[in-house]
Parts: sequence; structure tokens; C-alpha cells
Amino acid sequence: MPKLTFRHPVCHIYDMTALAPILPKIVGTSRAIRHIHETIIKVAKSDSTVLITGESGTGKELVAKTIHIKSARANKRYVAVNCAAFPHELLEAELFGHEKGAFTGAVVRRTGRFEFADGGTIFLDEIGDMPLTLQSKLLRVLQERAIERLGGNDMIPVNVRVISATNKNLEDSIKQGKFREDLYHRLDVIPIEISPLRERKEDIPLLCRFLLDKHAERFGRNEVKLREDAMNLFISYAWPGNVREMENVIERLLVLNENDFITPQDLPDKMTGQKMPALPDGPETDEGFNPFVGGIDLNSAIDEYERRHINHALELHKGVKAQAAKYLNINRTTLIEKMKRLGM
Repeated sequence: MPKLTFRHPVCHIYDMTALAPILPKIVGTSRAIRHIHETIIKVAKSDSTVLITGESGTGKELVAKTIHIKSARANKRYVAVNCAAFPHELLEAELFGHEKGAFTGAVVRRTGRFEFADGGTIFLDEIGDMPLTLQSKLLRVLQERAIERLGGNDMIPVNVRVISATNKNLEDSIKQGKFREDLYHRLDVIPIEISPLRERKEDIPLLCRFLLDKHAERFGRNEVKLREDAMNLFISYAWPGNVREMENVIERLLVLNENDFITPQDLPDKMTGQKMPALPDGPETDEGFNPFVGGIDLNSAIDEYERRHINHALELHKGVKAQAAKYLNINRTTLIEKMKRLGM
């Protein structure tokens, strides 16, 4: 297994030369996927900045890693930073480093991610969530090819290829005053858009087979197949979480099902179209429905509904609360409060 160093739960540093033989494949034969493969081959020959867009779970980081491993920088570091997972006040120090004494707790000098990735590639995921104050500093780095550590005065040259990604529409963010237009044009030199899975259903059978084989091997299982009626449900399902959601479903199926064939009965209710049973009719009095005689506990039902959706969002995003909250369209603090209330 290649050496993998974690400096932070959301900041990964990879030895991509060692990872190359096991790097996941961009699976599919659709026109959209073929176009991405062709673009990667062309882009890898240059050092141009790349902006990858697409919904959550479509595989944006996989495209970034593939560009790096096919480029002349493949034997250098690949550093990935999730801009949404850091508190705003810490992201600058994480990216550019800091000098000793730059702030309370800065007892030693620290090298930032840009400096650490010198000669290689830095991947800025969720770039649309970067605060405006930091966007101006990133723009300066892209223009001058140099960084300034927090609390420092010296400009430090860096030779880094920048690849960024977002699931937001940055043009809308510009209109809303949340993203700098000049930074957008610096990042969007080579745009790559990844279509959601529901728009390239012809890729689903091949992707399904790839993921089944991948996890069957991981669990020491023999070949596992999807029965035709189960595959039809895979194809017809909308996959709001895209490839990440499909991989989670397949892993769950292999863990819970020891058979060599997967049938519709094995699939989650959300895929088979099963709905919650109809609400029972409660006893009535002359004044109408009496909630204290039979009926249902509405508060408990609402709590259970929230619990299911929160669990689903956390599962899709590997437990990262900031991303799960974004998926649910609520604040991270609101998500944490709900989880505490629900005893999660």
C-alpha cells in the first residue's frame, strides 16, 4: 500500500507515483465521459489552471488526481484541501502557512499547503466556499506565483499547478457578491464540467459492475451480480448523491447480502419506490379527531424523518458535517443542534 500522509482530516497529501496503479478509474462510455477523458489528455500537457464543476459526488477530485498523474508533475506532491471544511479564520494559515508568533498558539513556523506542494499540484475543493477576504490573497498568489506566510513579510516563490472544484454556480455567486469575478477568470482557464449520473444513464451498468467488483474483492467475495430487474431500478433511480451514493449503496448491499445475486428486494426503499405506509385513521369524537385517543405521535414522526435525512447526508459525505449541512441546505451549526436534539 502506498504511503499516505494526513496532515489534517480534510487536507490530504499523496505520493501519486505510488498511487498510480490503484487510482480509481473514470468509468463510463457516454459522450460526456469520453469528452472528459479527451480533455484530461490535452490538459495534462500544460500547467494551466483547471476549474472542475459538477454536483456533489460526481468525482471531481478523481478528475483532478488523474490530471496530476498524467502530467509532468506526476512524481511531485499532490495536495488536496477542502476549503469548506476549515473555519474561515484558519484557512489562510492552512494554505499559506504562518510564522512563529503570528497568532495565539503559533509557537513554531508552519509550512502552508501551497509551499508544501511546490513543484506539484494543489487541489482546492469547494472553492466556492472560500471567504472573500481570502479570495483576494489567492488571486495575488496566482498572479505573482508567490505566497506570503501569515505574520511574515517575505514573498516565497512557489511553482504549483492549481486545480479547483466546486458544486456551486460561480457566475451566480459573482452576481450575489460572494465570489470575485477576477479570481473566477483566473481559475476558469480550462473548465471541466462533470454531468450528474442521471444525465448519463448509459454509464450506470458499467459503473455498477466496476463498483461491485471493487468491493467484492475488498471483502473477499466471489463475483456478485445484479439481477436484470435490480439493474433496471439502478438505471431508473435519480441518484441525487451521484457516484458517491451508488458506491455507498453497493458497499451496503455486499455487507448485508451474502448471496451471489442482488434482487430488487435487497435494494433500499428509496430505489424501489416504496413509500411510507398510509397514516392510520384515528378515533373520532363529536368534535372530530381526538389526538389523545389513538392516532400518531407527530413530533416523533417528524424527528424520525429528520433523522433519516441527516443520516443519509452524513453517509453521502463520509461524516463531514459541513458538506452534509450544505447538502441539506442548512447551516452547520443548525445540523449539529439537530443531531444533539435527536441524540445522534
